[in-house]
Amino acid sequence: MLLQTMAGSPFGGAEEFFVRLACGFQRAGGDQHCIVRPNAGRNSVLAENGVSFDELPFGGRFDLRTPWGLRQQIRKHKPRIVLTWMNRASRMTPSGDFTKVARLGGYYKLKNFRDCDHLIGNTKDICDYLVREGWPSDRTHYLPNFVDATPGIAIDRSEFNTPKDAPLVLGLGRLHQNKGFDTLIRAMVDVPDAYLWIAGAGDLKDDLLKLSGECGVADRVRLLGWRRDVANLFATCDVFCASSRHEPLGNMVIEAWANGKPVVAQASQGPVQLITQGESGLLSPLEDVPALARDLRTVLDDKTLSDTLSANGRAAFEADFTEDVVVARYKTFFDEVAR
Repeated sequence: MLLQTMAGSPFGGAEEFFVRLACGFQRAGGDQHCIVRPNAGRNSVLAENGVSFDELPFGGRFDLRTPWGLRQQIRKHKPRIVLTWMNRASRMTPSGDFTKVARLGGYYKLKNFRDCDHLIGNTKDICDYLVREGWPSDRTHYLPNFVDATPGIAIDRSEFNTPKDAPLVLGLGRLHQNKGFDTLIRAMVDVPDAYLWIAGAGDLKDDLLKLSGECGVADRVRLLGWRRDVANLFATCDVFCASSRHEPLGNMVIEAWANGKPVVAQASQGPVQLITQGESGLLSPLEDVPALARDLRTVLDDKTLSDTLSANGRAAFEADFTEDVVVARYKTFFDEVAR
């Protein structure tokens, strides 16, 4: 029996993948129960997919309810494996007569994971980092993410005041400095006639709107807010840009591949590990605005290249990042380490 504990933010890539993995386990007939923070959007998806869960606050230092509740849930469900997500859930979940595993999607400090038996990194580079930090290599495991490949339905571009025949660039992610949307907006100056949609929420919204005005591209930039219809956004765009200056995984690259869209990316950690330059995407040096603009223009102007990048990206997705492939790898791993 698998017990998962997740204390996450209202929005985020790790939180979204947790939901996909829990639902994937359920579809594969896994025996599981989840302990999660209250979140109407995520938890309604769990419920719709038949995933059993309870809610706990996962609060701050004075939260006594969550540690007590976790101990009660462990006694009730008697799991063989406990999979923890995020620093707080890992820290608050006790160890016991089961195998405790933490899944890491970033370069986190190991102090919150010292009582774990095994650590999962969702990129090989994260696994290398864990070993460099002193975690035993035989208890470090690479298990990638998967994404939903259900095709979307193109959105009517007029909904966001965008001409139907204009080239459309899509960006996804939190409006945070790490996501490099400032670099992408600056690059749009040299991508004539193209429009940019950025789907995400965060504190930098006003700053990005101001930058768009300063760069003279405000009439071609649309900030859509946080959206759950990502497949529909991919179905609408012509090219996806992973503009992050810091991105451990690049989950959005895999999503673009799954949806058959060409990818242009800055050469941050995750995209560099995923993309084969010129075959499954184009990589530009970090902070190189002219190079990023040049790559976007190249893909938008060269239909043959665009189709090649899309086809090779889709092939890479089908080989390593489908739900069936990744869920099977998780189940094999759990069978190997369970007590």
